[in-house]
Amino acid sequence: MSKYKIGLFGFGCVGQGLYKTLAENSLDAEIVKVCVKNKNKQRSIDNDRITYNPSDILNDDQINIVVELIDDPQAALDIVRKALKSRKAVVTANKKMVAENLDELIALQKEYETPLLYEGAVCGSIPIIRNLEDYYASEHISEIKGIFNGSSNYILTKLFQEGKSYEEALGEAQANGFAESDPTLDVGGFDPKFKLSIILQHAFGLRLHPDNIFNWGIQNITDSDIAFARERNLKIKLLAKAYYNGDSLSAVVAPHFIDSQNPLYHVENEFNCVLINGKFASNQTLIGKGAGSLPTGLAVLSDVVALTQGYAYRYRSSDHKVDTSELVEVYLSAKDIDAINWTAFDTISEKYVGNDYGYVIGKVALSELSSLLSNGSPDTNLVFTSGSQKEVEIPSLTYSYAS
Repeated sequence: MSKYKIGLFGFGCVGQGLYKTLAENSLDAEIVKVCVKNKNKQRSIDNDRITYNPSDILNDDQINIVVELIDDPQAALDIVRKALKSRKAVVTANKKMVAENLDELIALQKEYETPLLYEGAVCGSIPIIRNLEDYYASEHISEIKGIFNGSSNYILTKLFQEGKSYEEALGEAQANGFAESDPTLDVGGFDPKFKLSIILQHAFGLRLHPDNIFNWGIQNITDSDIAFARERNLKIKLLAKAYYNGDSLSAVVAPHFIDSQNPLYHVENEFNCVLINGKFASNQTLIGKGAGSLPTGLAVLSDVVALTQGYAYRYRSSDHKVDTSELVEVYLSAKDIDAINWTAFDTISEKYVGNDYGYVIGKVALSELSSLLSNGSPDTNLVFTSGSQKEVEIPSLTYSYAS
């Protein structure tokens, strides 16, 4: 009999991936119960392991590891709370639940001396959290950024490589299982924001609630925006980005213009990529599939293996201050560009007004962006050109217009 008994909540894409990867490894662990909701669905697991009552797992003394892989953040939180209070080690891949409740989850782990691991919640198969906890524990990280969402990257790949419209690319992503029927969390930049919030804890020792991180997605991108980038040999990538300048830290999720010298330029389809810049190791790149049954299932399995070896996160803390006053250079486009509040800009380097499309490039305080976008026309789109660490200098690449 296996020493480690797993109670699994959810048997969807990732749950099946865990089941398959565990079956193909010689580990002293086995899934003894699987809790699901739909009683009419056929599943590739013995019926005697299936239950519809969470208590059958949470109150089973033989189960010492709970793996939570459901898509309801509140229900997931209830499961994790009860499991930790029962002193059952927990693995989860629910990034929204972890990011929004990390303070409570850390407190529960300390109170009940029981670990919670969540490598699968951030960037799929890329072992970013474990690397930050272990390999980079003695590094002085100044910046961490990357492509944290495979769905939006898949859509952008189709826009740039195949010339598809946004609607066509989104439909294809949904058909291939890369985007949900309601894609807001992915294309709106919320999913990478949850992941960035988690990474901030492990990279900088900073607990920053996702509500306090600016995010803008690719939902308003137009053919004109794509043409603007192509004319300058650029691509647009949805980046999650945090930078520490030695005094304060800035964090943002937004589309960015990227040139061919940037490693992120070449990351396509559902792949994720994380770039880490530190004092000693300088720039390092981690790349892998950000979604999928087996890649994420493997990430979850790695946490299970870590638990069997007594692993737990250290949760270092820092007194880093968050700065939202820094000036960032942005490209704003809209059909009615004059509807934008020009007084919000510190400087404007370029403005173009056409019959049905216009744009402005200028510097604005990060703290002003939300109101600038909400008060503009509904079709306004935003792309960053630079932040504390510049991706590309747009003014040197743009055309000159008399305006």
